[in-house]
Amino acid sequence: MSEEKTVVSNRKARHEYEIVDQVEAGLVLLGSEVKSLRAGRANLADSYARVTKGEVWVIGMHISAYKEATFQNHDPLRDRKLLLHRSEIKKLARRVHEKGFTLIPLRLYFRKNIAKLELGIVRGKRQYDKKVAIAQRDAKREMEREQKKFKFKI
Repeated sequence: MSEEKTVVSNRKARHEYEIVDQVEAGLVLLGSEVKSLRAGRANLADSYARVTKGEVWVIGMHISAYKEATFQNHDPLRDRKLLLHRSEIKKLARRVHEKGFTLIPLRLYFRKNIAKLELGIVRGKRQYDKKVAIAQRDAKREMEREQKKFKFKI
């Protein structure tokens, strides 16, 4: 099994959106960006991806400037190109053009020392869907607590 080191996860997206499909994509990064990612200095909040002219770009992803870099440091909020096969890009473009779907970065990680981005095709949740998800999570947690309590007594 390949070793993965998660740099940052977009927990807010998992709460705000219903994830329909997930795609793994590579990133075109500068050297100072990779060093900053290895230090865990990234933020996926308020970021999204867009298909433009047959290419996929992630917009709004913040990778902090690397403090040991020289004058050639990167712009923290620059748009970054994602590396995907042409067929995957066409599939994403078709799905995004359907009403209500968008591309949101879910997780940024290293696999075999290569930076990868887990991209989700998502649909926004309604307020009542969020409440139901929270209630289910709380009920599951409570059941697990009760099971632990009785597991040790037997």
